[in-house]
Formats: sequence, C-alpha cells, structure tokens
Amino acid sequence: MTRLDAPVRPAYRPYTVRVAAVDRLAPHFVRVTFTGDELEHFGTAGLDQRIKLVFPLPGIPGGYADFGQDAAAGDWYDRWRALPAAERNPFRTYTVRRVDADAREVDVDFVVHHDAGPAGSWADDATPGDELVLVGPDERSPASRVGLDWHPGTARRLLLAGDETAAPAICGILESLDPRCDVDAFIEVPAAADILSPRVPPGVRLTWVPRADAPHGERLVAAVAAWTRRHPTLLARAAAPRPQVLEEIDVDSELLWDSPEVITEGEFYAWMAGESGTVKTLRRHLVTGCGVDRGRVAFMGYWRLGQAERSE
Repeated sequence: MTRLDAPVRPAYRPYTVRVAAVDRLAPHFVRVTFTGDELEHFGTAGLDQRIKLVFPLPGIPGGYADFGQDAAAGDWYDRWRALPAAERNPFRTYTVRRVDADAREVDVDFVVHHDAGPAGSWADDATPGDELVLVGPDERSPASRVGLDWHPGTARRLLLAGDETAAPAICGILESLDPRCDVDAFIEVPAAADILSPRVPPGVRLTWVPRADAPHGERLVAAVAAWTRRHPTLLARAAAPRPQVLEEIDVDSELLWDSPEVITEGEFYAWMAGESGTVKTLRRHLVTGCGVDRGRVAFMGYWRLGQAERSE
C-alpha cells in the first residue's frame, strides 16, 4: 500500500555525478565510470536503458545553468527548454552499460571518432574527478522502467543488429538473457580492433562485422540478409497473419523509432538500432522482404548519417 504522504518519485530525474574511472576499451570505444551518492537509487533494469548526459557549457559559472539538476526533479526538461538558447547545456542520449547501485556506480560506453561532437569530445578528454549531470531512472519510482525498448515477451528465438552506437545496448541485453534463449546478434564496428568481448550466455552467437572501408551499414545489412536466407522456416512462422503495408519514413525529417508492445506469444523477436538509414533498410528487409510480422520488430534510429544529433 502506498502512503498518501509518500513522496512522488519522478521516473526520470537528474543525478549530479563525477568521473571515477576512464577505460579505453578499443580505438573507438571509451568506457566512463560515473559515481555519485544518489546513484544508490538509480534504476537497475539495465538492458537497453536510455539516459541523457548533460555536458558543461563554457562561459557559465560551474559549467551549468540551473535546470533543476540539483534536485530529484521530474521537470528538468521543461526548465531546460525555458532557458535562453545560449544557456542550454547540450545533452545527448546514451545507453547504460552497467549499474552497481551498491557501489553507486554507472558505466557508459562512448563511441569516439576524429570528428566527435560534444559528447565524444568530452569522453576523449574525461579524467577522474570531472563532474557531469546524468538524467536517468529512479528505482523508487513506479515507472522506473521507462526508457526501455526491449520487449521480447515469450519469444526465445532472437535477432539483434546494430552499429557501434548500438553496441552497449546489444551487449547489455545479451548479458541479461536466459541461457535457454537462441540468439543471433550482429554488430558493425569501424574496425576489427573495435571488437569487444562481452560475457554472453551459451545460446548467443555474436558476430562482429568490421566496416573497414565499406559504406556505413553496408556490411551489417549484408550479414543480416545472409542470416535471413539461412532461416526461411523460422521467418515463415513469424509471418504476419495478413498483408502489411509499411509507411514510407523520411529519415531526414522523421524519428525512426518503434518499440512494439510486449509480445505475449510466438517464438521470434527482432531488435535493431543504429544509424537511421541502415535501420530503415533492415526493417524493410525483415517486414516487406521476409514477411515478418511488424509487431515482432523493434527498431530505433539513434542517429542520421551526415547530421549532427540535436539536444531537442
């Protein structure tokens, strides 16, 4: 029973954190471990949990304008929007890689490139003691599982695909799976040196796809297409009960994002994330080309090739 005078906990709230450690995992991956006293209340769902990282802005005392970051406030975004444009700290969306509430730690894996934006540049220069604002779930809130798009329901035959920006989410999901699941996962990375070694259950076949000099997404699409050709019977069982029509999505102007409701029956489920154009191609191949029920395909366009991510 909930006490009438119990405080209302926002599902998403700011946490003021500092860098505890920086680990360069590979040429294009940097893991930053954040710590902070209030992280004992941070949501522990893991999986593909989305968070916001708010970065300091030069010229503002302390690096941050006041948007409620020092309180367990659920209205941080509205307060951020109300600030003058020049005082809005940039923020970016990331995936939690590891949570240790007892140790008050959260790990976030950053992708860094030579043309990095504010997030990648910050991660490249991060040192222990640096302060940041992290916006994420509060475990004490009834809605603490907000920001999750992994909803396989009863499905145990799973397909995951994404580029390097989806690697933290895919690895977090794989590490959480029941050993009875039968899983194929494909992750495209810039180079062979970027291949990581997550601890995955025995039923997981994780294939790393180095991009090298190929266009972004080309080799990932080819790998998934080859997989579908090897599994026609499985995909036939996952077919939609009636013809499907996919709306045309302009990835340059629309958000490419759909996380179907929890599946209550059936064996197959697909989860795809990364660059919007690649994700669009993968989704169309599965749904239109292979006839898979669109309700069994979650797809998230994290970013757009040739376009910088915006804070709004």
